[in-house]
Amino acid sequence: MSLSTTDLQGATGAKPDLAARTHALVTNFRWRKRRALAVPLVLLAYGIYIVFAFDLATVLGHAKPDHARVLLRDFWSYKTQVAYEARSDETVVAIEGERRGTYPADAPPEWVHRGTGQHTEIDLPGGAHVSYLADRVAKLAIPDFGLVTVSVEGRDVKLDLPPGRAMPEWISVSNTRVSVDQGDWRFSMTRNRTETFRYFPGWELFFFTLDSPFHGKSPGQLAALALWKDRVNPDMPNIQAMASDFWHNNMWHHSAVAWAMLETVLMAFLGTMGAGMIALPLAFLAATNFTPLNAIRLSLRRFFDFLRGVDGLIWTVILSRAFGPGPLTGSLAILMTDTGTFGKMFSEALENIDGKQVEGVNSTGANGLQRARFGVIPQLAPVILSQLLYYLESNTRSATVIGALVGGGIGLLLTQAIITQKDWEEVCYYVILIVLTVMAMDTISGWLRRRFIKG
Repeated sequence: MSLSTTDLQGATGAKPDLAARTHALVTNFRWRKRRALAVPLVLLAYGIYIVFAFDLATVLGHAKPDHARVLLRDFWSYKTQVAYEARSDETVVAIEGERRGTYPADAPPEWVHRGTGQHTEIDLPGGAHVSYLADRVAKLAIPDFGLVTVSVEGRDVKLDLPPGRAMPEWISVSNTRVSVDQGDWRFSMTRNRTETFRYFPGWELFFFTLDSPFHGKSPGQLAALALWKDRVNPDMPNIQAMASDFWHNNMWHHSAVAWAMLETVLMAFLGTMGAGMIALPLAFLAATNFTPLNAIRLSLRRFFDFLRGVDGLIWTVILSRAFGPGPLTGSLAILMTDTGTFGKMFSEALENIDGKQVEGVNSTGANGLQRARFGVIPQLAPVILSQLLYYLESNTRSATVIGALVGGGIGLLLTQAIITQKDWEEVCYYVILIVLTVMAMDTISGWLRRRFIKG
């Protein structure tokens, strides 16, 4: 059997083709190998740049972990403060230093023992004890350490440690201040003020304030008062009086907080749903299969880009100048941003609908509005509902920040609590409310999606 000329040419032509493909594979492998090495090197170089650009060494050097620990402790605990004011020569016992949480002078907590003048004895956890004495002298009996004396001499604050004791890290000393931090209690003395803080877990006075007849009652005692005990207030049942005292708590302001949270949700709802109603008809004009005129379609798309290209916070600042502060301004800011986002998403969804369903409706003699209602909207509805519900959840969080700028909703209360630099338990309370609200909205929106899409 002999080979033809064509066969010989094919056999000889296969060799350079195989060599070319082999060379291409080797080149491609080398390129992939270099790229795999280059990516980590680029990331490493960027990390080194960040270290020097942000001066991380200085930032870490200025870090104060003790302050962070105190902040986190304030989230889940409260402190009762025993403060002596040199200017008024008065000792006050108050929860969180609040005027509304001040104990009566003749009825301090059981661990505070009031004497005459400046003399006050304070029992602390672990067997520690603090004594406020005359002439601005305080003595701290600390187990396993000894007796520490702090006093004001002239314009300086002096510290005397037990004999043979070195300065521990939990004592901070300067000419104007001495601080002792033992974790579950703290002591501080300055020229004008002597304070002892004792920490307790929980949020004190969250349910009832000191002036409420239900304060200090155990759950069993509260249940007895609610069910069968005599009325505390002759004008209403005890359970109604409990609800009233809780709702009108003048430290935690539950009624005001509930209204602020509702205001935040309404701000997000109005902005999101309003944006959806505006964006849907405009999306038909921006879709290529519904608007053949390029000028209209491209103008609307650029309009959508402009609306969503400006951040909601910037719209908030602009609109607040025009309409003034308030929840309505926050709703309009959300509406402006989301109109651009929804317009883009809805128009793209319209361009991807199944044309056969529209043709089927058209074959029945339906007009343009009927074609949109029965041929287009049923295909678009799952996308519209899903996006509206998702952005409603997201905008609830955004409305918190926007409310801080325009003075509405829970964002305003959150900002005010942060500014005080001492109401961190209230900050935690508001954050938990926001998270629970978003979780509830996520659950409701998931249920609505399932009911609408799956039936």
